[in-house]
Amino acid sequence: MKTKVRNAVSTTDPCKLCTPLGAALAFHGLEGGMCLLHGSQGCSTYIRRYLISHFKEPIDIASTNFSEQSAVFGGRENFFRAMDNLESQYAPEVIGVATTCLAETMGEDLSQYLAEYQRLEKQSRLVTVSTPSYKGTHSDGFHQAVKALVQTLGESNKSLTEAAPEESNPEEAPDVLIFPGMASPADLRGLKALVSAFGRKLTLIPDISTTLDGGQWSDYQSLPSGGTPLAALRLSSKAHYWLELGDVLALAPSTAGTVLASRGVKGARLGYPIGIRATDRLVETLTELTGKKIPPELDEQRSRLADAYADAHKVLSGLTAAVYGEEDLVVGLVHFLSEVGVHVTLAASGGASGHLEKALQVCCPELTPSLRVLEDADFFELEAEAETIPDLLIGSSKGYSLSRRWKVPLLRVGFPLHDRFGGARVRLFGYEGTLELFDRLVNTVLEQRQTENPVGYTYY
Repeated sequence: MKTKVRNAVSTTDPCKLCTPLGAALAFHGLEGGMCLLHGSQGCSTYIRRYLISHFKEPIDIASTNFSEQSAVFGGRENFFRAMDNLESQYAPEVIGVATTCLAETMGEDLSQYLAEYQRLEKQSRLVTVSTPSYKGTHSDGFHQAVKALVQTLGESNKSLTEAAPEESNPEEAPDVLIFPGMASPADLRGLKALVSAFGRKLTLIPDISTTLDGGQWSDYQSLPSGGTPLAALRLSSKAHYWLELGDVLALAPSTAGTVLASRGVKGARLGYPIGIRATDRLVETLTELTGKKIPPELDEQRSRLADAYADAHKVLSGLTAAVYGEEDLVVGLVHFLSEVGVHVTLAASGGASGHLEKALQVCCPELTPSLRVLEDADFFELEAEAETIPDLLIGSSKGYSLSRRWKVPLLRVGFPLHDRFGGARVRLFGYEGTLELFDRLVNTVLEQRQTENPVGYTYY
């Protein structure tokens, strides 16, 4: 396994998106949540464009709308005006404030602004996160926002136990908490079904399963229904247990899961449940935590997936693939591909945590030493570092141009999917999600072979 961290002074078509985009996505998974970007209006427009093209849902993102004057004299007045506008027009329960490159470069003292604003006794709860795009990726911004939500809105065990009985909250504490990472709304619904099979109720932080993939409205909703209940966030330190998904995230020094662990809540950190082995780990962990046997419906789902593997092994065996995307998604996909017989020759991510290679070695010890791992990568480098052109390219829509140059099929997964319909409903997680991914993978290969065949064929 050969790892290379890019040391170029320029970037051409990066394998990532901007950091505040991830924070905005996380804040839109809250009940009554709204995102405010502290910076120029172009940042919010850019982020809305990507989110709307992927989810096909109306998404509002507020901005403090810096002008030339704000860039010189500071954005205090812009911040207060934006907060007042949000209060009057949306009346959100939570406002997530994420910084942009301009505000961070200027050295804006956002903590001072928040302290001043809270002294005015406004109604909305405020959560802030530092997300300049020159430091991190959209995935980093997402995880930083989730951690900030738990730190800011969650009460410590001490404050909960010391509260007087008459002051204790009547809401029920969360049962199972899962930090799912940047999963699709369809995958989040699948996780809920999987956990409910054990007779337990799942709370997701954040939960975009309805806020970014809801039904048709009869009247316009300024804030979509659904999302993680604020009571569940506030009582997160009384949860029975938590699970955090992501092999690379598990190697990070501080995450939302570690915050709960420091408050005495039991939990575990697992990889993305893509494939049989990774989903088995999630199911086994749930059996240990709940003390219940594996539900029969999950055994049936696993059997169907194993049967599909056997049916199509001759189609995939020996193929090569290049995988790119968020670090945890890359690890999950490589893990899945290795168990269905696809040889991954290159794994690339725009992330620069330094943990990608280690996470791959831990979850996929069978990978050959020839695998090239690229961190902080762009598509120019991805193309240059490929020793041979693979049979498949797997990742987001951002790799389409490269797939055309290589003349290989692109299996679209991850974020963003802006040149196909249904990005919010692409499933990867669990036995059923993996089966859908497996079907798409096999059919992508068959379609390519059928297209390239000089006479074509009509039967497989």
